[in-house]
Amino acid sequence: MIEFQATKPSMKNPVHLLAFGFGSGLSPKAPGTMGTLAAIPFFLLMQDLSATYYLLILLAASLVGVYLCGKTADDLGVHDHPGIVWDEFVGYWLTMFMAPSGWLWVVIGFVLFRIFDILKPWPISWLDKRVAGGFGIMVDDLLAGVFALLCLQLLATFLVQ
Repeated sequence: MIEFQATKPSMKNPVHLLAFGFGSGLSPKAPGTMGTLAAIPFFLLMQDLSATYYLLILLAASLVGVYLCGKTADDLGVHDHPGIVWDEFVGYWLTMFMAPSGWLWVVIGFVLFRIFDILKPWPISWLDKRVAGGFGIMVDDLLAGVFALLCLQLLATFLVQ
């Protein structure tokens, strides 16, 4: 019987570097959480952009992410390798769209996104199991980001006055 040996990612390969969240996905413990943490500084750079520019970055990051995640998964021979965290980056950025300013909201967005990404309530779990390739890697985190965004906006509506 032949055993399949997955290839290791190369941080010298720009596709792997981005897919692995600039190395944050290499964490031996909780790579998705580390990837989400690594997304925060980028959010802080984007948070003051207009809604239009922010959405354009989200759209571009999502489309590029389909390629990055799919190509890296193919290169490594592992569908949705745990170290591929570009999807966490984009999911967190989606969560934080139009979020109120301040560290409290950065943390609330982080916690909400991680909850939805880890627990994968329906239909996130359904998509996670049925959609393959780079789009499949991205779509469950995008939907987790939508759920977290809605919760964050509800909290902001009732807590910020």
